[in-house]
Amino acid sequence: MKKIAILGSTGSIGTQTLEVARTNGDLDIVALAAGNNIELLEKQIREFHPKLAAVWNEKKAAELKNNIQDLNVKVVTGMDGLLEVAAIQESEILVTAIVGMIGILPTIEAIKAGKDIALANKETLVTAGHIIMPLAKEHGVSILPVDSEHSAIFQSLQGGQEKALHKILLTASGGPFRGRKREELEHIQVEDALKHPNWAMGRKITIDSSTMVNKGLEVIEAKWLFDVSVDQVQVVVQPQSIIHSMVEYEDGAVIAQLGTPDMKLPIQYALYYPERRYLPGERLDFETLTQITFEKPDMETFYGLKLAYEAGRIGGSLPTVLNAANEKAVAMFLNREIRYLQIPEIIQDCMEHHKNIVNPTIPEILATEQETYEYILAKYKGGN
Repeated sequence: MKKIAILGSTGSIGTQTLEVARTNGDLDIVALAAGNNIELLEKQIREFHPKLAAVWNEKKAAELKNNIQDLNVKVVTGMDGLLEVAAIQESEILVTAIVGMIGILPTIEAIKAGKDIALANKETLVTAGHIIMPLAKEHGVSILPVDSEHSAIFQSLQGGQEKALHKILLTASGGPFRGRKREELEHIQVEDALKHPNWAMGRKITIDSSTMVNKGLEVIEAKWLFDVSVDQVQVVVQPQSIIHSMVEYEDGAVIAQLGTPDMKLPIQYALYYPERRYLPGERLDFETLTQITFEKPDMETFYGLKLAYEAGRIGGSLPTVLNAANEKAVAMFLNREIRYLQIPEIIQDCMEHHKNIVNPTIPEILATEQETYEYILAKYKGGN
């Protein structure tokens, strides 16, 4: 029985991780952490019997503790609770399915405790990759990507020679607004942006996909995961979401990972790596699959992607500004406080306003995040 802990167990990746555990039957869930959804968390606790459960909200944690008095489960709260889940002695691997930069400190704690990381929290590497990757190497732990694209790259590198890697071809579906120009996005509403053509994801990442900022964050994440420059990562729009990403070697050979759009595959691959397990579900049918098409991304309309390349090239604290500005702008859009096209405008404004820190520490990264939030709230909060 492989013992795992999950940060973000009630979200999209967390629930699918538990589906993988349910299907295989040989994963022992020793700790779970969630934000506020204690109803679902309680169901998960009663099914999987973890020793430890963390709830971000203190009042919700007290409520959960009262609801599961009949169980022998320790309930903890806040950042201290997340750190306890991350470093729990019994676990071998931590699934970081939590959203946002809140995942940085627990990931560091888990690495220091010798846990492998199944990484679905891209913000950790986007903002602190220069700290996380050397730390993982120092402690001899593996960072196993769970994002479908980074898992595809990781799978395509198996059996190859990483030193012979020429470039990464990072695929994107193009989102719900592929092919549209900026003027056609002027009146986009929340409901429009949440209609992703291929993937079922959480609200924030679905908006990020529609703006292509998500793909920009993935470019920076790939830089750290695979030790390449951002200019070695080429974004390719592949609307059918069949090719999940590719790698090109020095000799011109291109290796790709193909499959149906199902997040359980990269989750299962990370949890059992290097073993491949049977996974129930739909398969690609090459008798009925008529075509796989490719397009160049429109970085003028979706210039959040261009901003991400800029932040990735410059580095330092600028990727933190990119990430924090996007996070706050998306939240404001979902709350109908700003227009859709203001999301990249706010990101650009924050990047231009920021004085870059070349090699930021964790406290400086977290301070940069807070300063970015405060700048946006002071300038944009309350309307257009």
